[in-house]
Amino acid sequence: MAVEHGNGDHAEYDVVVVGSGAAGMTAALAAAHQGLQVVVLEKAGKFGGSTARSGGGVWIPNNEVLCAAGQAAGEDTQANDGGSSRLPRARLQQHRHGLDEPDTPDQARTYLEAIVGDVVPAELRETFLDRGPEVVAFVQRRTPLRFQWVPHYSDYHPEAPGGRAAGRSVEPVPFDGRLLGDDLAALEPPYSAAPLGVPITQADYRWLSLLARHPRGALRLLTLAGRWLTGRLTGRRLLSMGQALAAGLRTGLRDAGVPVRLNSPLVDLVTEDGRVTGVVTTGGEVLHARLGVVLAAGGFERNEEMRTKYQRQPIGTEWTVGARANTGDAIVAGLKLGAAVDLMDDAWWGPTIPLTGGPWFALAERSRPGCLMVDARGERFVNESAPYVEAVHAMYGPGDGPGEHIPTWLVFDQRYRNRYMFTGLGPRQPLPGRWFKAGVAAKAGTLQALAERIGVPSAALEHTVARFNGFARTGIDEDFGRGNSAYDHYYGDPRNKPNPSLGPLDKPPFYAVRIVPGDLGTKGGLRIDPHARVLREDGSVIEGLYAAGNTSAAVMGHTYAGPGATIGPAMVFGYLAAAHLAAQNRTGGRR
Repeated sequence: MAVEHGNGDHAEYDVVVVGSGAAGMTAALAAAHQGLQVVVLEKAGKFGGSTARSGGGVWIPNNEVLCAAGQAAGEDTQANDGGSSRLPRARLQQHRHGLDEPDTPDQARTYLEAIVGDVVPAELRETFLDRGPEVVAFVQRRTPLRFQWVPHYSDYHPEAPGGRAAGRSVEPVPFDGRLLGDDLAALEPPYSAAPLGVPITQADYRWLSLLARHPRGALRLLTLAGRWLTGRLTGRRLLSMGQALAAGLRTGLRDAGVPVRLNSPLVDLVTEDGRVTGVVTTGGEVLHARLGVVLAAGGFERNEEMRTKYQRQPIGTEWTVGARANTGDAIVAGLKLGAAVDLMDDAWWGPTIPLTGGPWFALAERSRPGCLMVDARGERFVNESAPYVEAVHAMYGPGDGPGEHIPTWLVFDQRYRNRYMFTGLGPRQPLPGRWFKAGVAAKAGTLQALAERIGVPSAALEHTVARFNGFARTGIDEDFGRGNSAYDHYYGDPRNKPNPSLGPLDKPPFYAVRIVPGDLGTKGGLRIDPHARVLREDGSVIEGLYAAGNTSAAVMGHTYAGPGATIGPAMVFGYLAAAHLAAQNRTGGRR
């Protein structure tokens, strides 16, 4: 029997979507435009989840935005929502940016096969690549969102077969939050807000952090100032990165008449004859789903019990920058129904600084010349500029015991501090005293004294720095190849010669900042098929149950293809879940 909502909505829908991040909102948007009645349930009091807290990048090769920028040849495609979209071909602008030859679907396929391997079924990789461009076209047509290529933001493994140094990532163009109306107040805040609310894109961030070193830094600052002033004068409330993505998708849902119910956690799933037919939420309220339920409620990064069970020590829920509501509820609900899970030991890791005000996901800090990372032995163990997932894999080391190279410290000198921004602090700006009191940072006039303060052997640290300084002079890191990859240079210093990623540590005082294995969210989740249907261990389908985003096991396996390779697949498989549900509705079957 149907239960009435307190707000008067119908208690029965075609589709119930759990989660309001990129996966959930894309699924709901696609379902609505297929003529289905859909509702989105969000556990938190804000919408957007980890998407709203993120950089907002979207890694979907050969999409129409990359084609328009001359970065992909693409293929003519059509979104299956009753409309049409012909992707602009790259031939008119192939050499506009003087970078790689345009991408092709075959190159992207080769790349994912090379870096992901058989950890993920080939059919999932193929489906993601084949249908991804369709999703970008759909979102740009059905929402106010517009995307732009992020120039030079390399794939994370550009030297692998099919990899691209020019990158395959797109990001939202700054978005006017006024389009959301009153719903803007319910947008999940970013994990680190820019000063004065200035809308900083990923492309801006790269150059802004080189403000004291490169003319582009000053020019980008002027651009941002102009953008901010224009916004103030025109009354616009410009959003960028993940804020723009979440706000744009939510605007699309509002325009499509899709309700988003906040403070509505998933308590349980309803089943009838082995088929999922609804969701139980707060107070025992049941929302019936005639066709099915899409689980897109994020991972389990905020669930200490699950992290302890599935992942290696040391691990902490306080080191993640994922949304606070991500406690694995949807994954647990799937497990109760016999769902299979994969990749539960892994996460979208990143070396993270546990600041007193919250974790800082260190993108640029460890790639600047004049710094290195050491373990408790005072020794390097990784290319510090490596992609962040791979860097934390190195911190843990092989095996399944406690992390081999944890505790970890990022060591740098005063020259580094004078030249570069650091966790949002300007060049030359002193590190806050509270960091030293909390043991997050240490400072000393000599390497020997610094080693004593962070508890590593002084002779080993001095030897490590001396050897590293030799590499900095020659430009060749003989131990870990720092600077060999085009990705290493993205956050490097182009004015530092001979290697933009290598610089000596020889100007006292010296600093050390603690590094922990933080993350953007967990990778492990429910096993799905190419339609995003949830599977059991024997490969059979749990009828009526779908999953996308970090609630599902990552299509990227244990690696990370490039910036936005979390959000890109999340959107694609959310869209595919809706497409399958709509096909069911049209045929009247339960395929």
